[in-house]
Amino acid sequence: MSLLDLSASQLIQQMEAGELSAVEICEAYCDRIESHDGSIGAFLHADKGGAMQIADSVDHRRELGQPVGPLAGLPIAIKDILCARGGATTCGSKMLEEFIPPYDSTVVAKLKDADAVLVGRTNMDEFAMGGSTENSALGETRNPWDTDRVPGGSSGGSAACVAAKMSLASIGTDTGGSIRQPAAFCGVVGLKPTYGRVSRFGLVAFASSLDQVGPMTRSVEDAALLMDVIAGHDRRDSTSAPVDVPSYSQNVSRPLDGLRLGVVREHFGEGLDSEVDASVREAIKVYEGLGATVTDVSMPHSKYGIATYYIIAPSEASSNLARYDGVHYGRRTDESRMRDLLQEEHALRKKAGESTASIDSPLVRMYRQNRSEAFGPEVKRRIMLGTYALSAGYYDAYYLKALKVRRLIRQDYDEAFQQVDFLVGPVTPTTAFETGKLVNDPLAMYLGDLYTVTSNLAGVAALSLPCGFDQRGLPIGLQLQAKPFDEDRLLRAAHMFQVATDWHQRSPELS
Repeated sequence: MSLLDLSASQLIQQMEAGELSAVEICEAYCDRIESHDGSIGAFLHADKGGAMQIADSVDHRRELGQPVGPLAGLPIAIKDILCARGGATTCGSKMLEEFIPPYDSTVVAKLKDADAVLVGRTNMDEFAMGGSTENSALGETRNPWDTDRVPGGSSGGSAACVAAKMSLASIGTDTGGSIRQPAAFCGVVGLKPTYGRVSRFGLVAFASSLDQVGPMTRSVEDAALLMDVIAGHDRRDSTSAPVDVPSYSQNVSRPLDGLRLGVVREHFGEGLDSEVDASVREAIKVYEGLGATVTDVSMPHSKYGIATYYIIAPSEASSNLARYDGVHYGRRTDESRMRDLLQEEHALRKKAGESTASIDSPLVRMYRQNRSEAFGPEVKRRIMLGTYALSAGYYDAYYLKALKVRRLIRQDYDEAFQQVDFLVGPVTPTTAFETGKLVNDPLAMYLGDLYTVTSNLAGVAALSLPCGFDQRGLPIGLQLQAKPFDEDRLLRAAHMFQVATDWHQRSPELS
């Protein structure tokens, strides 16, 4: 067995026994990146030199008998939306192509304190807006199972690098399914924790009331180990919840008795691919074989989830991204280019016999040009949607109404969790689609979030894990959703499934 096939706990055991070194592990993963990322495009920046230095330090301290962190020697990749001191944090955008944060986000700081070997920064949809990682301005990421298909998004690079064994684990973010959907498309485990469970300090905001940071791994056990490190209250994040954090990794192998699963009726119907439907239903039978009771549950307001999400999220994006004007933050258009554009507009207006008095002031024009050149089409689309929904005369009709529906969606969850422990169903309506198929059809792309956005709107915990493959050999994901701050039992329930199945042990063959 290759060391790339070993789990986090197996690697730790072998390092502690002196059978493997952190340098050997790091070198194997970095070689894998060098060999295969050219065809996958999971990384925006791979840092072999920095990773090898961390690994060497871990080995040295182990040799001296000094204490090391719980992730010591384990290769971890970071989605390029979490600030890290000393290197660029781009959010997959030209706007932040040269932005170098002066500090570490809380999650990155915790990983460093745990002695994780940070191997690189992963690609993503620009500012986390998208479901295919085709919206990145800095390159395209492909699905390791079929490079003609997308890896999902917005955490597509984070999912692809784990599936392709270029990193043991990765950190992603989830605003409306951006951890779980790519996890399903790439056949890995992806956990969106409860809103407030993991600090958002240093996370470049898309939609502040929806964003959450979480782990992406090949097994539930590895996800539990990462959650031990990244979860917990952070006084620097006003939305971080002061709730005790259990030892996820110690509890994950304890099975749950009397497990009650609720099958969301609205998640099985029109638009759901027949192979996804069949695999998810087979997974539910596995749980029944493990002693779970299964009942139908109705979430009557879930049908409004997409409409509600695509009012609230763009509205928050419009507000959050207003700071990127090329003056306070972000890329600024070259001054000589600005002069050329202004002269060109003057000439065109004079030729047409129009007045030049209405031309914007140089400052306004600079703001407009900076944002026009540096933001991609999807980001512009969402900024315009959000700005419209928040504008005078439309705030009550759209944004305020969406907030009321959001409350009803949370009420559906509250009522469901009085009857069952977890909600179970598909992650996505289909398996991974072909590159380019939906990039010019944003509505179809948005509908792919049908089963994931409501857990973000409600702020509950949700997890994706592999449960099968379609006839083309593409992974299918099973979604489990839990009440707020019940990640411990959610991970235990997911681990029960993985003990009884082997879907998570399969990996793509890379040329």
